[in-house]
Amino acid sequence: MIQVRHARLRAGEFEMEDVSLTVPEGQYGILMGKTGSGKTTLLEAIAGLKHMTSGHILLSGEDVTRLKPSLRNIGYVPQDGALFATMTVGEQLVFALDVRGAPRSEQNERRDELAELLGLEHLLHRYPTKLSGGERQRVALGRAIAFRPRVLLLDEPLSALDEDTREEMYELLKSVQTQSRMTALHVTHSRQDAERLADLVFRLQDGAIEVLSESRQAGENASLK
Repeated sequence: MIQVRHARLRAGEFEMEDVSLTVPEGQYGILMGKTGSGKTTLLEAIAGLKHMTSGHILLSGEDVTRLKPSLRNIGYVPQDGALFATMTVGEQLVFALDVRGAPRSEQNERRDELAELLGLEHLLHRYPTKLSGGERQRVALGRAIAFRPRVLLLDEPLSALDEDTREEMYELLKSVQTQSRMTALHVTHSRQDAERLADLVFRLQDGAIEVLSESRQAGENASLK
């Protein structure tokens, strides 16, 4: 579960006051809003990359407001993927495990598991400059979930993809999130992203959160208003 309680955030002249939202455990939340509305700022606050002047962040019931990003057990996919230029695909996939001191055998096992899941087996020795946009996003996703986080945050991960690749990523994202039982919050401008992926849709406007569609429960589908 992702809970933001009465958050107050400031970035330059931009400010949000008393912002709250909840994404239930195992659900896929979509956060929409105009450019400059603060979507990425809020996502980064949840990840611990932006300071909140007040309020609380709870993940699976644990208050992580004062924890460092590395201690929040969050997988994060930034807008551009932010892949390491000097690392191969295989090295990117085990990076999070490597920095956590996981044994090499565990790293290799997880690398192969992710490569099969994401269709990257034939790309493990390539560098980012030799990948397509869709391939880069698959690697970024794999790197983010390698250590099996409880929460996945995604900042417009599909914005630069063509229609066919976007369709593939819809299926992959929902499959990965469902299989892993992660709670996800995905920032986007795209109504199509929301329609294809969301269990719950929020809109951030004028510093306030509005719920556009309710969470799907017991197999019932909610439609966007």
